[in-house]
Amino acid sequence: MTRIHLVRHGKVENPDSIRYGLLAGFHLSELGARQVAATARHVASWPIAAIVSSPLDRATETAAILAGALALPVAIEPRVIEAPSLFDGLPRTSFLRPVMWPRLANPLRPSWAEPFAAVARRMRLAILDLREAYRDREVVVVSHQGPIWLARRSFEARGPLWASRMRCGYASITTLEFERGRFVASHYWCP
Repeated sequence: MTRIHLVRHGKVENPDSIRYGLLAGFHLSELGARQVAATARHVASWPIAAIVSSPLDRATETAAILAGALALPVAIEPRVIEAPSLFDGLPRTSFLRPVMWPRLANPLRPSWAEPFAAVARRMRLAILDLREAYRDREVVVVSHQGPIWLARRSFEARGPLWASRMRCGYASITTLEFERGRFVASHYWCP
């Protein structure tokens, strides 16, 4: 059995409540670090063979906490990064302003961000590469809410790829299990 554990970063320090997306300089908050520490305690005895991370600050900080608990180095995997958005750097509520509505033309294929199918495809390719490189072992991948959710949905093949009603809390673990190279199950845990 090969297990890929997709870990969402912890809560971010964001006092101005902006959509930080791909912006640099957004770090884990004190609460976020505690959330990740709880996740690290949860996985400390697991037979993890590798830790890979999105290159964004909040993800690498999450990976570093996990790496400390698992005594493993962290490798950067650019394909598991957050999806870029035209709303990056704007207040989280900016999409409510009528001037922004033309950017929301098609919620099923975002006109404001990387299409859901493209996010799922790059996540899926990264996961499949890790599955092959670490066959019959376990890997932690630190990523972001949307990419994790879309990856899970793409492997489960449950309806259209859609980013609403995401079940992916801070510092949560979404585990994808593969047997003889085939996806067989997913599991979810949240601290």
